[in-house]
Parts: sequence; structure tokens; C-alpha cells
Amino acid sequence: MNKANNIIGIASDHGGFNLKLKITEFLKENNYQVIDYGTNNGDSVDYPDYAYKVVMGILNNEVDRGIIMCGTGIGISITANRFPEIRAALCWDEYSAKMSKEHNNANILAFGGRTTDFETASKIVSAWLNTQFESGRHLRRIEKIDALAVDFWSKYLKNKEGV
Repeated sequence: MNKANNIIGIASDHGGFNLKLKITEFLKENNYQVIDYGTNNGDSVDYPDYAYKVVMGILNNEVDRGIIMCGTGIGISITANRFPEIRAALCWDEYSAKMSKEHNNANILAFGGRTTDFETASKIVSAWLNTQFESGRHLRRIEKIDALAVDFWSKYLKNKEGV
């Protein structure tokens, strides 16, 4: 997808900001390049804006994958998953992170800044980054996800225009 497999986009709202700073440093210490899409302080902001920035970074081939955080990880992952070709996984432990990559080829990792401590988050990130996609039957399934999404959105938008 991207020319540089070690470039990771990262973003958070105010609820994930402090954890984002620590994860960014953790990634850099492990020789990953990081593009920080914000937020840049703890002031209240809207998580959809920051999910969108990472999504667009992936779709525009600026980054190969992303990590996103809000208070719980729920809202920001819901936002990211509204886009075809995006598979954002809200992970809470190493096993969920491993499976999100192995079976779902998740290209965005999400977790909560208020629900996940740094030690757990760093283990989740490591598991996700060090797991390979199995492909096979799983590829057929994720291709189906995108096909269904494209079909739905094209019909939805066509109907909206005709109303």
C-alpha cells in the first residue's frame, strides 16, 4: 500500500491525548516513523475530525496504518469504520490486537485513553504491529466487507440525490 511500511499515522481527541504522546514516543523508540494528525493539546475537540485525518492518511497513501484514541476508543473507531477499505479494530488486550491483524487485516488500531494504561497499550501496539495477516479465507471476507460498503454507499447516495 505505502512505500514505507514503518510510517504510522496517529491521532486522538482530548480523551486520548496523553496516551497518544506516550505511544508516539514508544513507536519512535522502536524505529517507526510517526505522522501525528493531532490533537496537539488536551483541549476539548471532536473525535470524528481526528479519525478522519488518519483515515485520509491511509486512503491517500501517506501512511500504511494508523493508531487512534479517544476516551474509550468507541467513538473514534466507529467513525473510522464508516469508510470503505478501513478496518479499525478497538482492542483491549494483546489477543484482540493479534486477531484483528491476523484475521481482519486491521489497518487502524483503536483504544481508549481513559480505559487503557500505557503498559497495556504498548503491549497491544506491539502485538498488532508484529502480527501478519493470514489471508486465505480471511481475505475473501474483508473483500466482502468493502464490496458491501461500496454497494450500500453508492445506493444510499443515489437515493439522497433523488430525494
